[in-house]
Amino acid sequence: MKKLLSLTLALCLFLLPAMAETAPDAFTSASVNNFYGGIDGDELMNAINSYSGFYAVASVNPDGTPNIGFYIYGCVKLEDKYYLQLGLSPNQTTANIDNGSELVAMYGCLPAEGATYPTSGARMNLKKVEDAAVLEELLKSAPQGYAPLYYEVTLVRPLG
Repeated sequence: MKKLLSLTLALCLFLLPAMAETAPDAFTSASVNNFYGGIDGDELMNAINSYSGFYAVASVNPDGTPNIGFYIYGCVKLEDKYYLQLGLSPNQTTANIDNGSELVAMYGCLPAEGATYPTSGARMNLKKVEDAAVLEELLKSAPQGYAPLYYEVTLVRPLG
């Protein structure tokens, strides 16, 4: 199970520099075959908010190398759009965000009973929320004293 997850994450990381350096959308064109299932919409939001499964957020370092972190994040729905709620302490990922790196998140559902690895989940393209009115509304859902970063989920693809 760990090997498959590691390979999936490595593939995502491999694609990040291509996304940052070229005009084509490597994230969606890297594979036209999906061998694992996907979830989206409210089902994905509820799965993410169950805080069980496999979570990762990938960014690109200033030198073009991939950076991936295990961050458990939440999901909020506002006016038929979904937003990831990231509570990140200052680290390389937040530095990459400040430098304009795109973010890609992965959520893998816990394996089904009898399975040895995750076979369903989602890969998500994210866009930083900059609109002050939207941020104000999203912050109403945050626990008191908690100021997370919010990213709109702009594209959802199957786990792989």
